[in-house]
Amino acid sequence: MRLVDTSAWIESTSETRLGQALRPELPPREGWLVPTIVQFELARWLAREAPEQTAHRILAFSSRCVVAPLDTRTALRAAEIASERALAMADAIIYATALEYGADLLTCDAHFAKLDKVVYLAKGQV
Repeated sequence: MRLVDTSAWIESTSETRLGQALRPELPPREGWLVPTIVQFELARWLAREAPEQTAHRILAFSSRCVVAPLDTRTALRAAEIASERALAMADAIIYATALEYGADLLTCDAHFAKLDKVVYLAKGQV
């Protein structure tokens, strides 16, 4: 299973070199883990940046994946991770969710780069 964080999700929809490099890293729908906080971040970004039809299509896809709601166990683990790794709340929740589900994390955000079970594609490297 793979959690695609918001940065990688957004980049993979673009026609940039990074977007093209990310596409082979995307799992099949049934292996795609989507925390509800990623759905929130995507919805917020799509409302600003994408046509309504595109936004509906992407959000509908996200709801057909393995959706991970934030529960108490994950929230407490995220709080520990935030303290230990100096991650922001949303990032700690995303990483904790990946760990709770035994998933790896696909990202373009450098603050995840050195964490275990992270597949990091840097924006400037591709």
